Amino acid sequence: MRILRNEPLQGYNTLSLEGRANALVRVSTETELLAALQWAAERDLTVIPLGEGSNVVIAADLDALVLRTDMQGKEIIEDRGDAVVVRVAAGENWHRFVQWALEHGYHGLENLALIPGTVGAAPVQNIGAYGVELASFVQRVHCLPLNGGDPVSLPGVGCEFGYRDSIFKQSMQDQFVITAVDLQLSRLARVEASYPALANVLQARGIEAPTPRSVFDTVVDIRRSKLPDPSRVPNAGSFFKNPVVADERARALIGDFPGLPAYPQSDGCIKLPAAWLIDYCGWKGVRRNGLGIHPDHALVIVNYGNNSGAALLSLAEEVAASVLETFGLRLEIEPRVYGASA
Repeated sequence: MRILRNEPLQGYNTLSLEGRANALVRVSTETELLAALQWAAERDLTVIPLGEGSNVVIAADLDALVLRTDMQGKEIIEDRGDAVVVRVAAGENWHRFVQWALEHGYHGLENLALIPGTVGAAPVQNIGAYGVELASFVQRVHCLPLNGGDPVSLPGVGCEFGYRDSIFKQSMQDQFVITAVDLQLSRLARVEASYPALANVLQARGIEAPTPRSVFDTVVDIRRSKLPDPSRVPNAGSFFKNPVVADERARALIGDFPGLPAYPQSDGCIKLPAAWLIDYCGWKGVRRNGLGIHPDHALVIVNYGNNSGAALLSLAEEVAASVLETFGLRLEIEPRVYGASA
């Protein structure tokens, strides 16, 4: 384990934003993780866990120990016949794990293919796409307290999952680092292919009876066609959450703005696509001062070379303000902001 001091963070976040950490360490074992936490405690340094930096905004230098969790490993811990429970180390790349599960006949995660980040970061955000959320599969999340203490193992129901939300963004925020996640996956080749954006492409391809493989391949193709590769065009994927409103409010908005898509939720509320709202306000493709809104997807803010987290947040605030003025809806950003108030 090597602790780097005054380490530049531009290479550790997919937005390629500048900033430095007081210290940074990459850990590949729980022993190294415990040693790093002890090192930080002795110096009274805040610890900031970081996966692949795909859902963060670095807005300033960080007087903290940035902890990059590189722990690897996958293990079948329960075989339930038609289902298995897989324990996955936090540092595993999420998309590669989804590929591994599919290749081994463990199904359910296909709709979540190509979502950037690590397995350890996935429960924090309760990642979701094309009608599927991670919460449906989580059996347990294993954590270590950042300030010392015994390991904690939370059952899925104890994670308080919501839309792009969890206990790790609420009452347990900044208190724990996730070390592993237990996921229950099915051996039965059932798929979720009813989400309109996915169903339409499957239909266009003539796929009448989707399989896990065809859903996986289609989701990958859709995401690659819509979302820029962060290794080529620095971004953090979807920057804003889709607002969820009461049915009556949604109906009123659709009356005022014909063509506004609406997606009913299980609780009776309606999800509205933030990308449509932003596009309607004229932001799609706008580019200035080395920042911009991607021309193919209005939810994606791109760093074209500005490299300033503060400037990027200022642009995001402008976008959100125009949506508020036009629709009366407040957009929330998805990425976690470090170094400044969100």
